[in-house]
Amino acid sequence: MDSPRTCDLLLTGGHVVTVDDARTVYEPGAVAVTGGRIAAVGPAADIEAAWRAERTVDCRGRAVLPGFVDGHSHLFQTLARGLGEGQSIWPWLCAFMWPYSIAVDAEDARVAVTLGAAEALRAGITSVVDHHYAPTDAETVLSVASAIEATGLRGVVARGMLGHKTQVAAARGLPDALFRHSVADELDLTRDCMRARPAGSPVQIWPAPLNLSYVDQDLVRGAAELARTHDTKWHTHCSEGAKDPASYLDAYGIRPVTWLAHEGLLDERATLAHAIWLDDEEVKAVGGRGAGVSHNPSSNAYLASGVMPLRRLRDAGAVVALGTDGPSAGHRQDMFEVMKQTLFAQRLDTLDPAVARCEEALELATREGGRYVGSGAGVLAPGAPADLAVVALDRPHLRPLHRAVSALVYSARGGDVEMTVVGGRVVVEHGRCTLVDEEALMEEAQERAERLVRRAGFGPLVTPWLH
Repeated sequence: MDSPRTCDLLLTGGHVVTVDDARTVYEPGAVAVTGGRIAAVGPAADIEAAWRAERTVDCRGRAVLPGFVDGHSHLFQTLARGLGEGQSIWPWLCAFMWPYSIAVDAEDARVAVTLGAAEALRAGITSVVDHHYAPTDAETVLSVASAIEATGLRGVVARGMLGHKTQVAAARGLPDALFRHSVADELDLTRDCMRARPAGSPVQIWPAPLNLSYVDQDLVRGAAELARTHDTKWHTHCSEGAKDPASYLDAYGIRPVTWLAHEGLLDERATLAHAIWLDDEEVKAVGGRGAGVSHNPSSNAYLASGVMPLRRLRDAGAVVALGTDGPSAGHRQDMFEVMKQTLFAQRLDTLDPAVARCEEALELATREGGRYVGSGAGVLAPGAPADLAVVALDRPHLRPLHRAVSALVYSARGGDVEMTVVGGRVVVEHGRCTLVDEEALMEEAQERAERLVRRAGFGPLVTPWLH
């Protein structure tokens, strides 16, 4: 018999939900990790016989699954959590989010992002696309990327770009203070950030025109060219509000996603947040060209924006990930909640309980998220990045246990995550971040949030009971 091989970490005895090509579930199973990647996955007895580990973790009564990929968030919004209630997307933006974004300073952003990243890790998120647009100077953007990396989270800072104020932006009421840079300067700043944190960095930079419906077309062209040149993807909000396509059509004589397709900008490098209000031609274009879409059902429900056509987009060939959409609209960095909301939204929209199942929701939160960011994460398979979560299943709201996948999607929540591993490093243990002083961070975040509320003139929004 061959001598056992050595690995850095062995997680054994749990319900191992691999989300691999065969969608294998090992009960009990084990995962061996070495050098930041998964070395082996299989039945617990087989893996234990074949591997010896520097550290072995007993996962009996636990589920071991791929870490979640959050396809769209705004971590700088953490300091405004719980404010801005009861408004649809455009009033919410104009009366709340834009003033907040203008009032945030660099240190506010760093602290907010750190707190949001820590929350994400505690909920089993191992990678995030953070659409950051306040502030967007190079120093702040790189500071935000460093803050995310310092918590142990990996992913992307998608640098939000606006350029000059377009006709559509003026008509939609965007304040002048948001428009700090020309199109050329926005692209130059983003290029500098991408050179500092290129593709392959633990936290890389992507170009991110803030919203397809109201930024200059040359800015979008430049963003796509930056992505091609630097071998990254690019990111934007797309047709989130019901009026977005119509306003674009009025200004340019074409719908926004149709324009992307006609310009040759809609391909596997494009990642579109929301994509709710697409017509049949746009759905076909997104799917046929392999573009990515982040579905953000919790924020879509909070702002009453609508329901993304999940089935039509996936059937057309689109790569669909799930996103939390940040603490001001999604409120929690909790992909368990997002998975459940995904299913409920689709079923309410179609009145068909079979339109989407729990297995699909878990796929979107893991392996499809890995495809969306292009990282190879989201699966437990040999050679994949060792990004995973260990979830307690021995709690009253998770028992009796019949099917681990169903329990994870319908009954589990972020607080059930006991361990999160990113790149083979344990960054959450016993439900707490190992690289972050959580108490000091929360205290600083509270102080900064209170000062920011005063500075932004949000005093009425913190009334204990709003009438």
